[in-house]
Amino acid sequence: MNRLANASSPYLRAHADNPVAWFPWGAEAFALAAERDVPVMISIGYSTCHWCHVMARESFQDPEIAAILDDGFVAVKVDREEHPDVDAAYLDAASAFTPHLGWPLTVFASPEGRVFYAGTYFPPAPRPPQPSFRQVLAAVREAWTERRSEVDATGSSLRDALSAAATAPADAPPSLLQLAAAARTVAAREDREYAGFAAGPAFETPKFPNTPVLRFLQHPALASDAPEAADVASRALSAMAGSDLHDTVEGGFFRYATRRDWSVPHYERMLTDNAGLIEVALAASDESVATDAARFLVDVLQLPSGGIAAAQDSESIIDGVRNEGGYYRVTDRSALQPPALDAKVVTGWNGHAIAALAAAGTRTDPRFLEAARWAADAVLESNVADDGTLRRASLDEIRSAAPATLEDYGGLARGLLALARATGEVAYAERARGLVDQCLGADGIHPPGGGDPVLVAQGMQPHGVPSDGASPSGPSVFAAAALDLWRLGAGERYRTAAETLVRAAAEAALSTPLAHGAILEVAVGLASAPRQVVVVGEPDAEIADAARRVAADVVAVVSPAQAVAFAAAGFELFEAKVALRGEATAYDCRAFTCALPTTNPAALV
Repeated sequence: MNRLANASSPYLRAHADNPVAWFPWGAEAFALAAERDVPVMISIGYSTCHWCHVMARESFQDPEIAAILDDGFVAVKVDREEHPDVDAAYLDAASAFTPHLGWPLTVFASPEGRVFYAGTYFPPAPRPPQPSFRQVLAAVREAWTERRSEVDATGSSLRDALSAAATAPADAPPSLLQLAAAARTVAAREDREYAGFAAGPAFETPKFPNTPVLRFLQHPALASDAPEAADVASRALSAMAGSDLHDTVEGGFFRYATRRDWSVPHYERMLTDNAGLIEVALAASDESVATDAARFLVDVLQLPSGGIAAAQDSESIIDGVRNEGGYYRVTDRSALQPPALDAKVVTGWNGHAIAALAAAGTRTDPRFLEAARWAADAVLESNVADDGTLRRASLDEIRSAAPATLEDYGGLARGLLALARATGEVAYAERARGLVDQCLGADGIHPPGGGDPVLVAQGMQPHGVPSDGASPSGPSVFAAAALDLWRLGAGERYRTAAETLVRAAAEAALSTPLAHGAILEVAVGLASAPRQVVVVGEPDAEIADAARRVAADVVAVVSPAQAVAFAAAGFELFEAKVALRGEATAYDCRAFTCALPTTNPAALV
């Protein structure tokens, strides 16, 4: 029985013809495992993951390995982008068994969901110190049938450890001095020769854009106590823009470089990386790079529906053969078929794109602002369930069954707030506030329903503090959206929500700041007084243009009628703000104090 052919995930569909009897994520697989008294093998990956493809070709397409899996296990295939909470939970669990976390992630669990062994990619034949996948399957099966008590003890002790981590006391929000010290720690890790951050001195060390860290370093409040921080971010951006990581033909940046000098890219192009780099470039006043990344999102990833695809693959068909990166290495691509898009419209990721394109549209090309509006309307049409809750993604405008995560609620809310500030349309801000409100319960901050129902039933929800990788984690982006609402005058409860999430992450973020850039950026926003600039008047007025180039926490340009609408909707920042004598007027508030309204653009500098 083929259970993946009609999945809403391109990744699952790609595995539909495997001889393995895959189940999609859900309770059915675990119930069958209990009935058969066999362990569950959970394989987690995503559609543009190179080593996921390799393991599929080497192992999951092998009829003999498929027979071993089907005889002794129930096999579950998970798209980490469709089910990020599932991925996070099993990453937590896998860290007890391997220090080398990544994808494909291979996890073995009891029918009750207790993890007792995990790893990542396993080859078809032994490659010391790596065992073969067949050896792993044999060892797990032997342990399950012959040494069940040891297996049960391992799963129980791991579950107890995860539960203890979830109840660890949180520290106070970090001070600005602590955050500046964290920024200096990150700056000290700069690769002085090639810019950016490398894990080691070897030339073959990979380099990633790491946009959440770059945005943290760019925060204006760090300038006094970490004066070198913003320059580190600018040097990284310039190095990437001048390297092979940058696709100068179609715009945008590739996922990562395999060498310290940003050369030999891994050629997939991701929504998340490019949305983050637009914001980094705008903060660095590099509008050329921002425009280049934005045109990739709009010209390549934006779908006919308006939604923005998750990624573009690294492989394409050239002369009838699959080729890694060949398409991207030629200047004239007109005769080549472009690599496939992962056309999944992920809610939170589209929120990142909407925020970035809205900002770019007000600073560079107005078509980016229209693209942001189009994407927002598409997501609100296709990714919202009948009961008003979000779904994680859609494909071909068909909603996924996967529930949205905190990343989706926070990411879309943040994007809608950026769009509201750019267009002056309060409806987007109201919708954003509603999304955040759905996650603020008496029992804590979580998406409606508390998360994935199977994980909730098994007690396997992700615990601890998630790191910020290619894009902000769920708690980080939700905290950012809540902080944005507070800055717009929506109420103290939103600052409290952001502070709650920052407090929970403070210890881990300060000790390993390179892995927690997004939550540290929010922490700086809490520890420093905000700057809020509102212009009431014509959007193309000179003072409106000057305001958009100010390094402020809030920049909003609205008409007099829109200012009234924002205030009436409960966004108190807009209260009593009018266009003096009919001229476009700026209201500049810093450190909880507002200057006198001005019609002079120079007053904003």
